[in-house]
Amino acid sequence: MPSYVLSCCSTVDLPQAMLDERDIKYVYFNYELDGVQLKDDFGRTNSPAQLYAKMVAGADAKTSQVSVGDYVQHFTPYLEQGLDIVHVTLSTGISGTYNSAIAASDELEALYPGRRVYIVDSLAASAGYGLLVDKLADLRDEGMGAAELVAWAEEHKRELNHWFFSSDLSFFIRGGRISKAAGLVGGVLKICPVMDVDHDGALAVREKIRTKARAAKRVVDIMRRRAAGATDYTGKVYISQSECLDDAHMVGDAIEAAFPHMDGHVLYTNVGATIGVHTGPGTVALFYWGEPR
Repeated sequence: MPSYVLSCCSTVDLPQAMLDERDIKYVYFNYELDGVQLKDDFGRTNSPAQLYAKMVAGADAKTSQVSVGDYVQHFTPYLEQGLDIVHVTLSTGISGTYNSAIAASDELEALYPGRRVYIVDSLAASAGYGLLVDKLADLRDEGMGAAELVAWAEEHKRELNHWFFSSDLSFFIRGGRISKAAGLVGGVLKICPVMDVDHDGALAVREKIRTKARAAKRVVDIMRRRAAGATDYTGKVYISQSECLDDAHMVGDAIEAAFPHMDGHVLYTNVGATIGVHTGPGTVALFYWGEPR
């Protein structure tokens, strides 16, 4: 048994049952709908369909990071059991939650001398963040110690590729990710921006492509070039989607045909509430291991 726990935030956008089965601990992010405070609890409070329907109907949606107090409450039981903690956070390019986790770590290490609370900035989001944590669980299960695991994560986390597109730009516009003028032109021309998460873990628009079918083809073409081993890629592939499963399958089916040696089948997950509040419906996000960003 390892002498530490592996932990993350609910923004990994993996099925809760998968995290439980893999013995990956988690703390909930927070969001707000029309002034009501809610937990990003893997869709139990609001299913993805319910959340996006409310947003499209005009609900005021906001997110808030995990607080220092929430982290202290989450970490304390494991420290009391004499365990160290490796906690991986949502990217600092998207959220300030890493700073809250560091503050909680400093506070608790002073209260529990001899125990360590390691905090890793994933520089990743959604199921890309999840793919990193899943790999760390593999390494933990193979016997890697906490300090080694943290060093591996720091060395390899930028090899996690995120490529995504959206057929509905309205929530990207609301969140200031895309300008209103660009969004209006994009809507008229049926432009689907192809985006990624950059070296610093922030969202970046890379290309503007007309129609989602072409955008879907483009992210697969990029994977052919960037994936570790190119079309001989042997790793896992995760795809997150926000109420557009057919679009996600359009990408996933093409990937399974193009990468015959990949590890199993594409895992499809829902974009969770925290990320979904900013993307809205219509977003497909592709994640795999490849060239460093």
